[in-house]
Amino acid sequence: MRRSLFLTLLPGTFSLTVSRSQAFRLVPTALLGSVMGQKSFGPPVVMGDESIMAPKAHGTSLTPVQDNLRWNCDQKTADRICNFNRHYAEFAGYWETTSFLKEQGPQSGEINFYDSNSGKLLFTAPKGRSWEEFVAESKSHGWPSFRDQETNWDYVRVLADGECVSVDGTHLGHNLPDGRGNRYCINLVSVAGNPSS
Repeated sequence: MRRSLFLTLLPGTFSLTVSRSQAFRLVPTALLGSVMGQKSFGPPVVMGDESIMAPKAHGTSLTPVQDNLRWNCDQKTADRICNFNRHYAEFAGYWETTSFLKEQGPQSGEINFYDSNSGKLLFTAPKGRSWEEFVAESKSHGWPSFRDQETNWDYVRVLADGECVSVDGTHLGHNLPDGRGNRYCINLVSVAGNPSS
């Protein structure tokens, strides 16, 4: 017998009936922050404040995402997640449906991940671990997962609820610490940009 939960995502928005396993995938991690209280993450994390994500010319950013995102990432999905969203993500495993794993590999060395809006360097991976370890961790969680040493703190900020954003207002994902430290669970569509010139 399949059990279902009636889940109200946000008061005054909408409700849906889903299985228990689906419910746990749908609950946005930022809502967990509101239940567990505000957080502060120690060094090397650079904390940001809500002003970074204030409305701008294009959602939370000044510009839409780039036209030619890497790894065949969908531009409409990227624009919605990067600029008109604070809590939700590309679907789990989306990054595996792109050309990322075909184009990158152990031979690639360290890979640079750029803001899909601004083209600023946000992450470089793998660092301090192998390609296989980076991919295995990312596959096990459903999204590319970065660690502190792979994060460019010149342009990445973590808000009090764990939301990871760029200094330009791009929603990236969330910091979900585990037993090994901070783990930045990041949407590939948010970091598939080309470097700014």
